[in-house]
Amino acid sequence: MMNSADEASQVREFARRIGVPGLVDVHTHFMPERVLKKVWAYFDAVGPLTGVEWPITYRFEEEERVRVLREFGVVGFTSMIYPHKAGMAEWLNGWGEEFAGRTEGCLRTGTFFPEAGVEGYVRRAVEGGVRVFKAHLQVGAYDPNSPELEGVWGVLAEAGVPVVMHCGSGPVPGKFTGPGPVGEVLARHPRLRVIVAHMGMPEYGEFLGLAERYGEVRLDTTMAFTDFSERMAPFPKGELGRLRDLGARVLLGSDFPNIPYGYLHQLEALERLQLGEEWLRAVCWGNGARLFGLEPVR
Repeated sequence: MMNSADEASQVREFARRIGVPGLVDVHTHFMPERVLKKVWAYFDAVGPLTGVEWPITYRFEEEERVRVLREFGVVGFTSMIYPHKAGMAEWLNGWGEEFAGRTEGCLRTGTFFPEAGVEGYVRRAVEGGVRVFKAHLQVGAYDPNSPELEGVWGVLAEAGVPVVMHCGSGPVPGKFTGPGPVGEVLARHPRLRVIVAHMGMPEYGEFLGLAERYGEVRLDTTMAFTDFSERMAPFPKGELGRLRDLGARVLLGSDFPNIPYGYLHQLEALERLQLGEEWLRAVCWGNGARLFGLEPVR
């Protein structure tokens, strides 16, 4: 990994060059230490599943990870938390509230699981100020069409609070991943602000189709287009025109700190798509700033 000061300088230079006052990253992970260590252990072991090693580039203490993002000029970021079983989500939401309260720039993040009482605690979280939710269909191994979640989708659609959803089948398919299950949810809740994580990798075209069909569907760039992902799930060149046309609903995401390369590479991967500086400005700053009402740091 390059020297951190050098990388920060290059990330800021990228933002300056394309003409944005900073970056808005809708897909960064901060979570309780014991949970994060389990996530890191998963990525340490994921190599045998994917055939590709997955070293964690930013395996730092929490305070250092926050400092790194700030040095990169990231103005808004998230604490993507998610449960893998019932009984975790409310506890994680409490941690997310505390973390956002003491961390400038963090968009307060919540999560949920199909369980008794989920609609109630999601409604309380929305009323309490959660700005974005995370739903991980792969790790949670649940159907987004579970009866327990029907009220949740209604609450989020009515409130206009986005949910970043890992619903694509990468890196390893799950029983309820792919465009089908979330497409059924959207058919019932067309105003739901779903942000499809990882561009829906590897079902890129199908998830672009959902964004074309539903005006509140967005996609985040997390790990897409990078050398690492292109080896496993290349983005089809024939879909670049659709990606360009949907530029107002594509958001920068990185998966920081759980990435096997430097943060700068995600930005360079977007730039080399050659979709134009206007597209880059919208993805890296404008779309996220507009969605979350963010202002440049002065």
